Amino acid sequence: MRSEQEMMKLILDVAVNDKRIRAVGMNGSRTNPNAPKDVFQDYDIVFIVHDLPSFMEDKQWIDRFGSRIIMQKPEEMKLIPPELDGKFPYLMLFTDGNRIDLTLCPFEQKDNWNSGDKLAVVLLDKDHCLPKLPAPTDEDYWVERPSAKLFADCCNEFWWVSTYVAKGLWRREMLYAQDHLNVAVRPMLIQMLEWQVGIRTDFLISTGKNGKYLEKHLSRESWHELMSTFPDATYEGVWQALFAMGDLFRRTAQDVANRLNYEYPVEDDQRVTAYLKHVRNLAADASEIF
Repeated sequence: MRSEQEMMKLILDVAVNDKRIRAVGMNGSRTNPNAPKDVFQDYDIVFIVHDLPSFMEDKQWIDRFGSRIIMQKPEEMKLIPPELDGKFPYLMLFTDGNRIDLTLCPFEQKDNWNSGDKLAVVLLDKDHCLPKLPAPTDEDYWVERPSAKLFADCCNEFWWVSTYVAKGLWRREMLYAQDHLNVAVRPMLIQMLEWQVGIRTDFLISTGKNGKYLEKHLSRESWHELMSTFPDATYEGVWQALFAMGDLFRRTAQDVANRLNYEYPVEDDQRVTAYLKHVRNLAADASEIF
C-alpha cells in the first residue's frame, strides 16, 4: 500500500504538471485533528481547474493515480440523483487499498471550493487566488443542543413508527418490519444517545458520521444494550430488538429530558409499549394456531 507521503506527492505532482489545474484543496477526516488515523481514510481532494469538460472527455487522465478496483462518478448516475452543482467527483478505490475522492471544481467557483466546510486546507495555489482559511476544525459536526420541540418530535417519531414495526411482525412481513425498525426507529434512538453524549461533553464533540464514535462516549451498559437492538433474521429476534430499543430509548430520553428541563412523553411511551406487547401476544397466539 502506498504511504500517505507517496499519495500526497502523487496528488500534488499531477496538479503541478497539469496547467489546467490551478489549485488543490483537501477536506474530510485527514484534515480533522480529532479523527483517528488509519489506512482506510480517504483522500478527499479538490482540484480547482480551468476547462473542466476537457477532463470529462478524457477517459484515461485519472489512470495516472494508479490501478483501480472500482470507480464511481456520481454526476453521471441515475440511481443516485446527481448534485448538478457544476462540480464533478471521481470516487476511486485503488488496488493497493488507497482511496481518493477527487472533485473537479470549476475555477469560477474557487471562492467556495470547499462549500463552507471548516475541515478544509489548501495544498497548492498556483495563482494565489484562493481565500485564506482558518485552521481546520470539526465544530460544524459537533452534536447540537436540541430544542424542546426537536426533542418532542424525536420521541414522537420513535414511538409512532414502533407501531409500524409491530404491524409488520404480526403480518409476518419481515422486510417491512426491518425497514421501519432500521430506517426510522433506530435513527431516533441514535439521535437521543448523541444528545445525551452532547450534554455530558457540553456539546463540544462530534460523534462522527453514522455515530461511529459513540462507543467511546457511552457507558458499557448502554453500548451493550445498543448492540442488543440488532436482531437476527427471526421474528422473535426482531421483537426482542424492538423492546430493547424501547428500554434504551426510554432511559436515555428521560435522562436528556431531566438534564435539559424538558418533558418526556411518559403517557405516549406507556400506551405504545402496552400496544406493542398486545400485538406481540397476538402474533404469538397466531403462530401457535398455524
